[in-house]
Amino acid sequence: MSDAASAGAQSESPQSPRLALLLAAAMFVLVVDTSLMNVSISAVVKDLDTTVSGVQSAIALEALVSAAFILISSKVGDLIGRKRAYVLGLLAYAIGALAMTLAQNLSTIIIFWAILGGLGASLLLPAMQSLIHGNFDGAARKKTYALVGAAAAIAAAVGPLLGGFVTTFLSWRVGFLLEVVVIAVVLANIRLVREVPYMGPRQVDVVGALLSVAGMGGVVLGILVWQEGGEAVGALIAIGVLGLVALAYWLLRRKRQGKPTLLDPDLFRFPHFRIGIVEQMMQQITLGGAMIVLPIFLQMTLEYNAMEAGLSLAPLSLSMFAVALLAGRRSGNRRSSSIVGAGFLLTSTGMAVIIPLVPRADFGWWLVGPLLIAGSGLGLLVSQLNNYTLAPIEEERVSEAAGVNSAAGSFGLSFGLAVAGGLMLAALSLSFNQMTESSTVIPAAQQEQIAQTLEDDAQVMSDTQLNALLTEEPQAVQDEILRINTHARDVSLQVALLVSVLASLIGLLNSFRMRRLPDLAPSGSVEETTLG
Repeated sequence: MSDAASAGAQSESPQSPRLALLLAAAMFVLVVDTSLMNVSISAVVKDLDTTVSGVQSAIALEALVSAAFILISSKVGDLIGRKRAYVLGLLAYAIGALAMTLAQNLSTIIIFWAILGGLGASLLLPAMQSLIHGNFDGAARKKTYALVGAAAAIAAAVGPLLGGFVTTFLSWRVGFLLEVVVIAVVLANIRLVREVPYMGPRQVDVVGALLSVAGMGGVVLGILVWQEGGEAVGALIAIGVLGLVALAYWLLRRKRQGKPTLLDPDLFRFPHFRIGIVEQMMQQITLGGAMIVLPIFLQMTLEYNAMEAGLSLAPLSLSMFAVALLAGRRSGNRRSSSIVGAGFLLTSTGMAVIIPLVPRADFGWWLVGPLLIAGSGLGLLVSQLNNYTLAPIEEERVSEAAGVNSAAGSFGLSFGLAVAGGLMLAALSLSFNQMTESSTVIPAAQQEQIAQTLEDDAQVMSDTQLNALLTEEPQAVQDEILRINTHARDVSLQVALLVSVLASLIGLLNSFRMRRLPDLAPSGSVEETTLG
């Protein structure tokens, strides 16, 4: 039987719906994982006796590893087999989730969940796309892509609620254990997956891969090191910038020589692709900044538990899901540039409205309106950007272009997380220091001690956490430090939110460039190859 015939038989077999559900389940776990971590920040900090910034760094690092390695992992999957890459990705993700259920310190989270799990995600996503394409044909393939994409969207929408419920009434460790169970079920049925052979060139652009990792890794790691008060920040960022510049030069040179490249630089000759990539990054930077500020505000300022935080974040995730669904189906003849511009306008407005509410809101309902506005804006962006970015790409190159698009999005997310977190701690330290020095209640010796502590290790703390450390202080000093902490924490969160606002405004300005370009109809395979 020919390959085409066997693929058709596979798509028509009774096993196909079952395989499609298993692929969708794997995607659901992949997306819900970060939501679970976000709403569990305070619980993880308490159980592991660690810091908020440490947990945030782990979240940013996981996104960075996925972004930095997704292009080379796609090639690795081509060489070792897409099915094997899919299995290795699932195993890595399962090990990371299992480590979370057993973790006793932050180092375990960073090594296994952030780094190993990030590598697993970078293997899993490209392999999943290829396996869907090779295991299904015709209408069955379209339905499977739609099902897997829907699983990702639903996971993003219900993730905060699901994570909040499990963390509050069971444990955040149980949530990650459930991920392991789902992955185990998927792996137990791996025989349903037929290998999809790779027929393209087998050479690997090793130098391009190393420059890609060094470039993206240097920039974000430099910011994370700055956030944690480390050294050689400038050197790391410089290495990252030089790495990205060297990568561009290397790719162009290899292309002129007719040699294999990590990615085809000719993709960036398409103005739709270039602008779309920038807009994708701005959207993810916006989301990254929000992922830093909102969970901390809810869990550290309002001292909400995970369930309350999840419920408070629901307007953002649910409106994003609903608007993306409606806009994707009912955009009619409206231009993508107009919809994207409206999306960034709504997102920047929603985030900007939250800024003055931070020191005033005493319960989560204050955020419902702004979150609905911002979520609606993000939903409009989700409905358009993938198709717009990939519209000019020939069908046989869509998969590669989609990989670049995914890498840019993951890099934007990690960059937004890192920059917002770094600015938040810097603003916290500066504000706390200034108010402490001007205080007439706190003794001079204690002022110096506080200043040194903030210089070495500034951390966002709830009033309850701080109060527990001040039990031996006079009541007047306790009240003064709590007042300073409340004000400095609010200022730091407001500063961090500016990352989301500025990224959205850049996206809005960039949408005017989109208006100058004609709208293009995407190739038939674009929607099939963009998962989530």
